[in-house]
Amino acid sequence: MDELSYWKKQTNQKPLFPDIIWNKPERKDQFGKLGIIGGNKFNFLAVSDAYKTALLTGVEDLRILLPASLKRIMPNDISSKIIFSKDNQSGSLNLEARHDLDSIGQWSDGILLIGDTGQNSETSILLENFISKYEKPVVITRDAVNLLTHGEELLQKNNIIFILSLAQLQKIFRNIYYPKVISFSMQLMSLIESLHQFTITYQVAIMVFHEKHIVLAQNGTVITQPYDTPTKLWNGYVATKAASFIIWNNNIFKSVATSLIEN
Repeated sequence: MDELSYWKKQTNQKPLFPDIIWNKPERKDQFGKLGIIGGNKFNFLAVSDAYKTALLTGVEDLRILLPASLKRIMPNDISSKIIFSKDNQSGSLNLEARHDLDSIGQWSDGILLIGDTGQNSETSILLENFISKYEKPVVITRDAVNLLTHGEELLQKNNIIFILSLAQLQKIFRNIYYPKVISFSMQLMSLIESLHQFTITYQVAIMVFHEKHIVLAQNGTVITQPYDTPTKLWNGYVATKAASFIIWNNNIFKSVATSLIEN
């Protein structure tokens, strides 16, 4: 067996899963329902940007869960989509928000944890308890990754994708004592091999940017695509587009790969 048979290459001109592009819904009511969670009293920009990106992708059925600390400053154009829930002294969601979290989870076809959640331990417990029981697709990105990668439990769930930085991937490997070293100086091929092995052991999907490529891995298969605008990963654009594709197609790996295609 070819040792590189697990490595698939994609470009904008040659998508790996063209059927997903061809079958993209034409009617707005076929795109599915997306729940967006994030924000704290100091920042809601990522949530606002995710809302706009989801609309541009075609998703109109949206609900957004925010801490009540943001109620006075949210713009009117998205206020009708927002559920304001219990917050703590840090201005982030507290444990009493679990009922609203469960409600948006039951309503939606998938959840996007867009970040700006702060680094409050109570918020971390709240989100981890929710995600550990949630069975629909979950996209986790930006600083929300830091709240949810302390142990191995979530790494064993095949309905989750972490869209993260190389530094965050490095931290995950260290936290679970994984016997591979992630470094900023590593060659792209070394990262591909590491994620191939990692996703054979753990069911979670991983997306990361390195050496002008996006690298996507799950179940031992790795897809790479040349990518020259990494800021779209850091600001949540890539994660929002990925979540928007997932909720109507429901195959995380193929949907996320296809969402990278820019026409």
